[in-house]
Amino acid sequence: MKVAVEAIEGCKRRLAVEAPADVVQQEWERAYVRVQKQARLPGFRKGYVPRSLVKLHFADDVRREVAEHLIPDVYRRALSEARLDPVNEPDLQDVKLEEGAPLSFVAVVEVKPSITLGEYKGVEVQHAPKPIAEEDIDAALERMREEQAQFRAVDRPAGPGDFLVVDYTLAIDGREPSSQTGYQFIVGDKTVLPEIDAAVVGMRAAEERRVPFRFADDHRREELRGCSGAATVRLVEVKEKVLPELDDEFAKSFGEFASLVALRAEVGRQLEARREHDERRALQEKVVDALLDAHSFTIPDTMVMRHVAHQIEQARESMRAQGVDPDRVPWDYGKLVTELRPGAEKAVRRALLLEAIAEREALVPPDADVDAELEKIAQGSQRPLPAVRRMMEKSGDLEALRRGLRDRQALELLVGHAKIRA
Repeated sequence: MKVAVEAIEGCKRRLAVEAPADVVQQEWERAYVRVQKQARLPGFRKGYVPRSLVKLHFADDVRREVAEHLIPDVYRRALSEARLDPVNEPDLQDVKLEEGAPLSFVAVVEVKPSITLGEYKGVEVQHAPKPIAEEDIDAALERMREEQAQFRAVDRPAGPGDFLVVDYTLAIDGREPSSQTGYQFIVGDKTVLPEIDAAVVGMRAAEERRVPFRFADDHRREELRGCSGAATVRLVEVKEKVLPELDDEFAKSFGEFASLVALRAEVGRQLEARREHDERRALQEKVVDALLDAHSFTIPDTMVMRHVAHQIEQARESMRAQGVDPDRVPWDYGKLVTELRPGAEKAVRRALLLEAIAEREALVPPDADVDAELEKIAQGSQRPLPAVRRMMEKSGDLEALRRGLRDRQALELLVGHAKIRA
C-alpha cells in the first residue's frame, strides 16, 4: 500500500492513499459472496442467483459493499503507516474504486499540533491572596437573611424592593394584545420591562396605569427587537420585604448553632475554605496563562468547534432542566459561535499544552484516584459502582476522567515549581 502525507494549512494533513489491485479484488470477491447470499431474482431461490446475474443485476450493491468494508479498512491501515492520530473524521476526496484496479483516495484530516516545550518549571507569576475580612462575613450573613426574607401585605404606595402582584395587558404594535393575571415580580429586579418597573413605583392597590414601552434593540427575542407598544397595568397587591433579625434566634433557625457567634464562626470557616479553593484555581490559571504566552502553536479548528458545540449543548440542557424547550427559543448560532470561539480556542490551547507537559513528565493518575472519582459519580447518580464503570468505559467518559485527573496532576506540578511574587 502507498501512503503519502502532505502538511497543508494549520493542523491539516493530506493523505494520498493507494491500495493494490489484488487487495481490492479480494474484497470484491467477498462482497459478491455476501450479496449473492441475499440476492433474489424470479426463477431462483434466495442465495442461488448465479454470479453472472449478480454482476448484472446487483452491481451497485456489490460496489457499495466493497466501499463500506474496504475504504475504512484501508484508511485505518494508512493512518497506522503514517503514524497519524486525527481529531476528526476524514474528508474523503478523489475516490477511485473499480473492480480489478487499485483503490485510491485522498483523505484530509486534522491532527494535534506537535508542541515544542520550552521551560515550564519555575514560571514567574504575581499572586497575592486576599484574606477573608469581617466585611465578607457580614455580607454572607446578609445574603442568608435575604434568603429567609418574608413578604407581608401593606397598604401603601409601591416602592423599590417591594413584591408586587399585578394584572397586565401588553399591546405590541401590529400584534394581538396578550394578558396575564396574578403576575408577580420585585420592583427593581429587572424581570419586567424598564418602563413598567418605573411606572409601578408610587402606585397603590387597585390603581391602574397605561405605560408606553419599547423593546431593546438587543432583546433576546429577535422578532421583538425595537418593537413599541403600550401596557395596561393594574396593581393587585403590594408586599414589603421583612428580613429576620440578625441574632441568636436567627442562628438557631439553621438547626446546629446555639448562637450568632457560632454561626458567624462557621460562616468564616466556609468562606476561608472557598477562598483557598478559588485562590488555588486563580493561581493555576495565572501559571497556565504565562505558559500559553510563552508557547506558540496552531490548534485544530475541529477541536475548537467541538468545544463550542459542547458549550451550546450545555446551555440547551440547562434550559431543559428549567422546563424550557430550547427548540422554541430563537438561537443566533452565528453570533453564538463568534462569542464563544475565543474562549474555546484558549481552552483547547490549554488542554493541548497540559497534555504535552503530562506526556513529558510521564504523569499517570493513580488507580485509587480514578476509583475515588468513580465512587463519587456512583453515589451522585445512585447507581452501582461496577455499572457506572462499564457505562463510562463504553462511552469513553472513563478515559476523559483519566485525562482530567492527569491535567490536575500537571497543574499541581506547575504550581509547585512556580515562582510566586506577592
